[in-house]
Amino acid sequence: MLKTINILNKRAKFDYEIIETYTAGIVLTGTEIKSIRLGKANITEGFCEFNNGELFAINTQIDEYLYGNQFNHKAKSERKLLLNKKELKKLERAIETKGLTIIPLKLFTNEKGIAKLDIGLCRGKKTYDKRESLKEQDVKRDIDRIKKEFK
Repeated sequence: MLKTINILNKRAKFDYEIIETYTAGIVLTGTEIKSIRLGKANITEGFCEFNNGELFAINTQIDEYLYGNQFNHKAKSERKLLLNKKELKKLERAIETKGLTIIPLKLFTNEKGIAKLDIGLCRGKKTYDKRESLKEQDVKRDIDRIKKEFK
């Protein structure tokens, strides 16, 4: 029984309006997957970029494996993402024409122990949009508090 790992990008929902989400595989080395299974990764500053028709995750940090030796990986490097050709073309067209961006939302391991990355096609929020989402969170918290008192 493998332990599933969920590493979230909590800033993504606050800073961006998520239009579509995709699940992509990641090309990793042996020490990178070991670090992910230990939960030593950070995707909050990451973004995705196309290079020669291939999608890469940039600025995602996977810490060096503690027990790795000279074969250890670099903490911040480009990591290739694996998607269908149709999905790649759709994402590339959306980025070129509409001025959208691709942001990593969640790094997780599936039931087989393979690392996957949920990415989202996003549009940046303005400051007034952020204020509205903060207001919605406060109202929801207040309603939950009131419901809890009457139970």
